[in-house]
Amino acid sequence: MKKRSFKPELLAPAGNFEKLEIAIHYGADAVYLAGKDFSLRNFSGNFTQTELFDAVTFAHLHNVKVYLACNIYSRNHEQKELESFLHKTGRLNPDAIIISDPGIIMLAKKIIPNIDIHLSTQANTTNLNAARFWHGMGVKRVNLARELSLNEIKEIATGSKIETETFIHGAMCISYSGRCLLSSFLSGRDSNRGLCSHPCRWKYSVVEELRPNEYHSLMEDDRGSYIFNSKDLCMIENIPDLIDANITSLKIEGRMKGINYLASVVKTYRNAIDSYADDPDTFETNPDWLAELYQVFHREYCTGFYFNQQGEQLPNYNNIHQGKIHSFIGKIIGSTEDQSYTVGIRNKLSRGDIVEILSPKGRSKRTKIIELLDINKNPIDNAHPNTLAILTLEIQCQPNDIVRKI
Repeated sequence: MKKRSFKPELLAPAGNFEKLEIAIHYGADAVYLAGKDFSLRNFSGNFTQTELFDAVTFAHLHNVKVYLACNIYSRNHEQKELESFLHKTGRLNPDAIIISDPGIIMLAKKIIPNIDIHLSTQANTTNLNAARFWHGMGVKRVNLARELSLNEIKEIATGSKIETETFIHGAMCISYSGRCLLSSFLSGRDSNRGLCSHPCRWKYSVVEELRPNEYHSLMEDDRGSYIFNSKDLCMIENIPDLIDANITSLKIEGRMKGINYLASVVKTYRNAIDSYADDPDTFETNPDWLAELYQVFHREYCTGFYFNQQGEQLPNYNNIHQGKIHSFIGKIIGSTEDQSYTVGIRNKLSRGDIVEILSPKGRSKRTKIIELLDINKNPIDNAHPNTLAILTLEIQCQPNDIVRKI
């Protein structure tokens, strides 16, 4: 058995502190997150300045890197505020700051020269010379455009000194590397400023000028037409190809996704990356990995532009959301005594239900609920959302394990 000397970083989203803890618990090497300003996910919760300090401290305590997003395209009136933000960023000491705007890169090099700069996918880096240009401008890493094939990515990774980062799982925008004006036109919310209303997911029809009340769908199911709706990216069956391309960091999309999604996806890719790196010669895609990813809420999966396969690049015309075979119950917060655990309940749980525990290592484990108590240790028949409950189970668990009902 011959291990690979190179293993890429697994980079996970952290939309808030709870998601940060989950990403780290399930095996992320690094996380990307944002403050309340200047990132492209204004509705993901994000972190106050105090929370950012706590997040960086917590991640570094667990040997996990933190990349702070400042990836909007800024306007003239924001320049002074951006300078203040960068000074505060310097005091936080994240491992890198994610930027797309060349003006912000210029400010960052001046104000926080000790902090690495990662170029956002918003900058649309699609070729080797562009990667070399950004490296010459002091950028350490580039998140390459989603439109690139794996061969193009490999050429950039091996032909330049810059670190490379690519998305491997999650939602894809229908527009060029996420640069979209649909939201601005249709709802007055600027996608490039973190306010996207996701009009690519809306239902559309065509109307002929002289027949204003006749609506014609271009391609439809019984609910309508979704001509801009992309499939979700899933590269779990292609981990060897990604690692062999010498990509520095494999990135999971989803700062706005919940902890159930995050736990499943991070755990699955962690296991797959480690499995291939430990023994490339005998590596096979584990059916459990596929089963886990198909359980989480998702659109139809595809491999995007990696292999230049036209069918993989078509829109998700039917707009069907798949997954949710199990029901997310909550997260283990702590233990009270032998195999009794305090759980933050998110969906209704009843005495006698069979649950499944998702831990970082190994398969998920099924168990009966031996006893169900409220937080005051009184027996109850049902535990309701937004409460705490004590579960006595048949197996050992640990804080931040996910509880799911079968």
